[in-house]
Amino acid sequence: MNASLLTAAHRTLPFGTKVMVTNKRNGKSVVVRINDRGPFIRGRVIDVSKAAAKNIGMVQSGTAQVCYQIVDGGNGKIAGKGLKNIDG
Repeated sequence: MNASLLTAAHRTLPFGTKVMVTNKRNGKSVVVRINDRGPFIRGRVIDVSKAAAKNIGMVQSGTAQVCYQIVDGGNGKIAGKGLKNIDG
C-alpha cells in the first residue's frame, strides 16, 4: 500500500471500491479507494493508508473506531443501507 495515497485494505470489497471512512471519536471523514487485501488481525475490518489516517486524525493512536460507507463511483450516490460500525 502506498502510504501517500488515500487508499485502504479490506478483506472482501472489490478493488477500486470507494469508501468513506469516518473516525467516530472526532467525526472527521475521508474517501479512500480499496487497493489491497487485509487487515488480517482479529477485530479489524479496514486498514487505511497513513495519508488517510492523517486526514481523520488517527496517526498517533494507530487504531480507531470508525464507520464506513461505500460510495458509488464518483457520481455522489451512496450504495447500501447506511453505516457499518467498525472497531479497529
